[in-house]
Formats: sequence, structure tokens, C-alpha cells
Amino acid sequence: MSSYRVAVDVGGTFMDFVLLDEATGEVRIEKVPSLPDQLHTQFALGLKRLDVEIDDIRQIFHGFTVGLNALVQERGAKVGLITTRGFRDVLEMGRGGRKPVYDFVQLLPTPMVPRRLRREVTERATFDGAMLEPLNLKELDGEIEFLLSEGVEAIAIAFLHAYAFPDHELAARDHILERYPGLKLSVSHLIAAEWREYERTATTVSNAFIQPVVKTYLDNLQDELSRVGYKHPLAIMQSSGGVVDSAMAGEKPIRTLMSGPAGGVMGAKFLCDRLGHKNVICTDVGGTTYDVAIIEDGRILERSQTEVNGRPVLGSIIDVVSIGAGGGSIAWLDHRGGLQVGPRSAGASPGPVCFGRGGTEPTVTDAHLMLGRLDADYFLGGRMKLDMGSARKALSETICEPLSLDLTAAAEGIVAIAETNMANAIRTKTVERGLDPREFVMMAFGGGGGLFACSVAEELGVEKVIVPVAPANFSAWGILTTDYSEDEVRTRVMPFEGGNVAEALTIAEELLANASAAIERYGFARAQVERTRRFDIRYVGQEYTIPVAANADWTVPESVEQGVRELFVAAHQQLYGHGEADAPLELVSIRCRATGRVQPPLLAAPRAAETTESRARSVYFSTIKGWTDTPVYARTALEPGKVIGGPLIVDEWTMTTIVPPGWQCVMDEFGNLILTPAIQETVA
Repeated sequence: MSSYRVAVDVGGTFMDFVLLDEATGEVRIEKVPSLPDQLHTQFALGLKRLDVEIDDIRQIFHGFTVGLNALVQERGAKVGLITTRGFRDVLEMGRGGRKPVYDFVQLLPTPMVPRRLRREVTERATFDGAMLEPLNLKELDGEIEFLLSEGVEAIAIAFLHAYAFPDHELAARDHILERYPGLKLSVSHLIAAEWREYERTATTVSNAFIQPVVKTYLDNLQDELSRVGYKHPLAIMQSSGGVVDSAMAGEKPIRTLMSGPAGGVMGAKFLCDRLGHKNVICTDVGGTTYDVAIIEDGRILERSQTEVNGRPVLGSIIDVVSIGAGGGSIAWLDHRGGLQVGPRSAGASPGPVCFGRGGTEPTVTDAHLMLGRLDADYFLGGRMKLDMGSARKALSETICEPLSLDLTAAAEGIVAIAETNMANAIRTKTVERGLDPREFVMMAFGGGGGLFACSVAEELGVEKVIVPVAPANFSAWGILTTDYSEDEVRTRVMPFEGGNVAEALTIAEELLANASAAIERYGFARAQVERTRRFDIRYVGQEYTIPVAANADWTVPESVEQGVRELFVAAHQQLYGHGEADAPLELVSIRCRATGRVQPPLLAAPRAAETTESRARSVYFSTIKGWTDTPVYARTALEPGKVIGGPLIVDEWTMTTIVPPGWQCVMDEFGNLILTPAIQETVA
């Protein structure tokens, strides 16, 4: 009996499927449109198109942006907040300052919970975990009744210092659920057990805001999977790069915000480990965004806080920067008549003008079509015919005529602006962190990755680009490489020295025990669970911290103190250009992760070339400022190890890869395309 694993990544335009044959390592891919109101039925349609028996699928891994879209579009549940008396205005006050310090008219984001739905109850604890005032349950009952009478669909509970004293939040949760068993609750210390009451409260409210939406989606999906006969686990991708079961994802959907981009980064890490590359720039070009992440010295860069619509979100997350520069990004003229690209996107509906679904505003995809880089008759392997006439008309009326440009110049300008924005996004994660992009390779994936890779790499001085197998579905493939993981965090502000280090290690062991127990519930034996510790460290008197990983071999406080100090000072010097080796350090938070490893996919050798024939079409290249007849090869026609000089185009049904003049292409032993400047000797 065959055994398969399936990964599904829901993007803004398409839903990507990858089927892995666990015996051979062979993959099969599929794409269906991401229709917002029909995601669960489209999910079932994609599974059906994979053409395997549902009983033969052993496990499904899933990444999605349902929660992120709900936050970005602010289309979630009506939320009420229960908080400590005197702290109902935390969401309104925020940090009390302006990030753009010279913008005196900056408008802060409106609190997700209006003031009348932010209710106070009597309770109080200290920052070090001592109770000052007991929880008043009678007041709690009255406030809950008021919120429910106002039509609240979900409630966030965020008490002051609950990260150090969670008893009152737990008592409130249990009391509420005893009276209202089906009520959706988000409890701050279970969502983000960290200090900073504004960030913790905002994160808890965001979780409550998207929880009904995400849980409804997951429940509908589970029902649809049951209807088609799927009886095995559904694993959900997290922003941190691990997976959890769907029940946990439904309770803590805030963990899934960046689950789609995280899959691609995890796949890049898995693949580049096997190719021997430790420094990697991961670039994912979708229909809406251009996502960038960094792997430095074999380690994925993470962060403990991000922002969505100007609101903070606490939690472990792969450090991804996303800009509005995807294939669907709209070209437009600002009030000065200047050409702009993005961040608005045509999305899946109506999509680019050339898709013929009612779009009227020209996009980056329309510009590529005008430059000959896309084949109007072979888009998506011939499944979709592109409307060249409508794209030309939209570009002419919107851009060419107002700017007195010919069609080629306008299309070239749109693509150039998008590529510059992409290069600048990479610089924010490399140059601004003290890293030289010339010391990295670039992994290009997503539906548009191959269209931009060489141009962006050339601007940055990157001399090797890797286009993986099935690049448009690579984020889904990356999800297949992902392990189960659980994160635990606790804030404990104290000098990082002497007996405090021993206390920190004791807390870390407690957190690791909790995280490990969660992983064991997924079916992993205790001996199979891997455990890691990180400490958020800063110099005494500083505001911000740097996360430092503690080596598992450091078992006594002295070795931990010395090792963490050395790593912190080195990281501080790299980030800020200075760092005192002997200055006193302060611990802020302890972060622990337990991981259960899944069976990694095999890297199958590419199939024998189906044909060596190529066709040609006229393509415009900016580097030579002209049109040239360019060979077009099907990816399945390339022979491993054979170098082909540019210009050329490599076509596959989900993506087009441009190899411009001055670059060359070779397929490696695993089927990846390796693109390098032609003057450089290629090492596959």
C-alpha cells in the first residue's frame, strides 16, 4: 500500500499542494485558486486533483493566512476585554510615543476593542508574582453579563503581571467557562507569558479577534476532510517554523499568522543544509507580497515580536519582512505623476488584467507579459490563456499616455521599481544587520521567484541563485520538512550573574518539561524530543534585548554565564558596532522550545530529460536595452550538469525562470536550477 504526505499552503492568489511519496521521495504538485469564501472546498478539490486514494494519504500539513488576513483587513470577531481595575486604557495609550518622531500628525491604530467593551475588575499582583488584592468574582460576573448583552463573540482576559502570577487569570477563565461553556476565551499568560502589559494585552486581543474566524475555518476544513474520507492527523504550521495539531491552532491562532512564509524558509533551511550552504537569502514572490528571510551560519533568524497594522504581536516568529511587491502588485501614478508599484494588489480576484477576470489596473505580471517574459498561451502549463490585448490597453491608458512613454518603457519601469523595492527589502535584513549579501546565496521561490531572481541578485552582488524543484509550491514543500514544536516563555528580569543564573536554569527546566509534555502528546517518545534554551539578554540600563541560545552542553551555571556572555557580546558588536566584554548583563525572558522530528523527505534525482528541443520568443532585457530572440526550455528538458548560457528562459507549468544575458544555468543532481554569472565557474 502506498504512503503519502501532503502539504497545502494557502496564499493570496493560489492554494498550493505538494504530494510526497514517502518511499521514493518523488513529489507531485497541484494549484487551485484561493477563493476566499470556498477555501475548505477548494482544499478538497486540490486533494482530488492529486489523483491518489484518500486512504493512502498518511498526514496533511497545512499553512494558511486566514488569521493574518482577518487581522490585516480587520474582519474578525466582536471582542470584549476583562482587565485589572485602572488598566482599561492600556490599548489606547500603547507606549505613549511616536515611532516616526518627526510626524506630529501621526494617527495611531484604533484599539481593536472600543472603550465601553474594555471592562475592569478588582484584582492585583506584583511584578515578582505576589498577590496584592484577590480577584472579585462578583464583579467579574457583572462585567461578563454586560459584554454578552452587547453581542461580544470572544473575550480576552489580560490582568496586570499575569506572566508572573497567572492564578487570577486561570480562576477567571474557569469561573466564566463554568457559566458559559462555549464562550471563546483568550487568556494572556497562555497566549504570551511575557512582560509589557501593552504588548501582551494587544496580542491577547488579537488572538481573540481572529479565533472565531480561524476556528470556523479549521472546523469546516475538518468536516470537509471527514466527508471525503480522510481520517489521519491535520498538522498546522506555526509562525515559528514548527507545526501543532489543529485543536491547538484553533485555540491560539495568533501562532499561525506567518505560517505560509515560514514554510518556505523551513524548506530553504532543509535543502541548503543538504547542499552545503550556511548563508542563505530566502525570497518568496507571491501574488501579493515579496517575503524575505535570512539563514545565517545555518541558523534561521527569529524574533520575539512583530507588528500587524501597527499593533504588536508577541511570540516566536521567523524574522520575515514582507513588502507589497508581488506579481499582482498594481502600478499607479501618485499625486505628482510619479510611477509607483504596490503595495496594493489585485489579489486572486480580480487578479492582473491579463487574467481576464475583470481587473482594470495594470500589475507587475502585466508588465512582464508586455516584455515577453511570460507566454500568453502557456501560462500555468496552458491551463490559463493570458489576455495580451486587455493588459496592453490598461497599461497604455493608465501609465503610458499620462507619462508619454511607449509600452516597453512603461513595462520596464514597472518591473525595475519592483526589483529595486525587492533589493531594498533584502538590505534591511542584511546590510542593516551588518551582513554582506555578497557572502550569501539566494533561494528564489514562489510563483514569480524566477522572474526577478537574477536581476535582484545582480544588484546586490549575490553570485549564486538556487531555484528549487517545484518553486511555486516550495512553501508547501517546505511545510513537509517541518517538525512538531512547542514554545514556552517566562519573563524574569534580574541580573545575569551568580545565583540568578542557577535560578534561570531551574525555570528553563520547568519550561522545557511543559513543552516536552506537549510534544509527547503528539505521539513522540520522551527520548525523541529535542530541547533548546534561549535567554533574552541586555546590558544593564538598556531597553532592548538580544536572544542568545544556550548550548545544551552548558549544564552548570558558570559555563552558562560565560558562554551566554561571549555570544551576547559578539552579537551586540555585530548589530551595533560595539560591545563591552565585562559590562554587567541583565536577563529579561527565558525561552524554551521542544521539538519532535518528522521523517524528512528524500531528495529525489530528476527524471531523465523528456526532450532536448527548445523554442524561442522575443524578450526584452534591460541590461542590453533591447529585444532579442531567446531560447525557451522546458525544465523537464534540461540535463543535470549541462551548462547553458543566457539569455534563456526555463518554463515549467507553475513558474518561469529568466536567465538574462551574462548569466548561466545548470541543473544539479537533485533537479535544482543553479544560476550564476557567466564569468564565474559554476559548481553545481
